[in-house]
Amino acid sequence: MGRFYSGDIQGKFWFGVQDSDDASFFGGERYEPNHIEYLFSKDDLPEIKKGIAECLHELGDNKKKLDDFFKEYVAYNDKSLVKETGILKNRVGECLVWYARLILGEKILKQVEKSGSCEFEAEL
Repeated sequence: MGRFYSGDIQGKFWFGVQDSDDASFFGGERYEPNHIEYLFSKDDLPEIKKGIAECLHELGDNKKKLDDFFKEYVAYNDKSLVKETGILKNRVGECLVWYARLILGEKILKQVEKSGSCEFEAEL
């Protein structure tokens, strides 16, 4: 069972890695009943881009390693990530959090640039 987000963008939060409120990292407005509702507009573009830049900074060279890994593999565990990417064992979990967050931020950015806004719900 996973937690999904849907609306202008959709996807599934990374199990055991990504919190349902991860989009808060990029700003936007948040509403919270049984789910979190997000609304991003063009006014949020600077904050979205700032968040993406921070993700890229935190990942450094590990972004390309993770990109390459996930092009080839669908399933993973820490051991396979360490072996295939060379990312240090004590950094794998932290890198996954930043990587999952980056993917979400890039989806938000793409939608806002395309239509001027991005609205979606995240399951809690």
